Amino acid sequence: MLKVAVLVSGGGTNLQAILDAKAAGQIPHGQIALVVASRPDAFALTRAQNAEVPTAVVRRKGYPDSTAFDDALLATLKAAQIDLIVLAGYLTILSPRIIAAYPRRILNVHPSLIPSFCGEGFYGLRVHEAALAKGVKVTGATVHFVNEVPDGGEILLQKAVEVQPGDTPELLQRRVMEEAEWQLLPRAIELCCAGLA
Repeated sequence: MLKVAVLVSGGGTNLQAILDAKAAGQIPHGQIALVVASRPDAFALTRAQNAEVPTAVVRRKGYPDSTAFDDALLATLKAAQIDLIVLAGYLTILSPRIIAAYPRRILNVHPSLIPSFCGEGFYGLRVHEAALAKGVKVTGATVHFVNEVPDGGEILLQKAVEVQPGDTPELLQRRVMEEAEWQLLPRAIELCCAGLA
């Protein structure tokens, strides 16, 4: 069974979907072994503790420079013997050094159909605001491998979600999470874990 670390920054709704899928037997080849938060007040930590998953907080602000931060994050991941990293609403860009330490072993979920509405500056509600401003009829979510280019890694899974009349960015964000992100993430984790096992 491969050990999975989920990196989070906020409420942890994607983490909850992963934990629920694991509890339902949908990730038989992976164990959610660690949740790492970029903020000590992230509610995702509470979700992890409720599921009896070990947690850690590694804050970029807590270190004098990026090298020290990378050292701390890598040490935390290595101590837990992590095989696969999942970015689930993690708002810190990983350095090339961390990406090189886990080649094709870091997954990210992005709330659009890449290559639309992605790259630097496109995160959270900004993605859905851009989709609505453009007037697209279909959006969705993408799970991709992480490389040095923001949202630029190889695409693993995508799922389309229809834009409804009267959608606000908040309504669209919720629908994309429920209909795409929460379904794709557990599937992608299992695909990777089964492939690496």
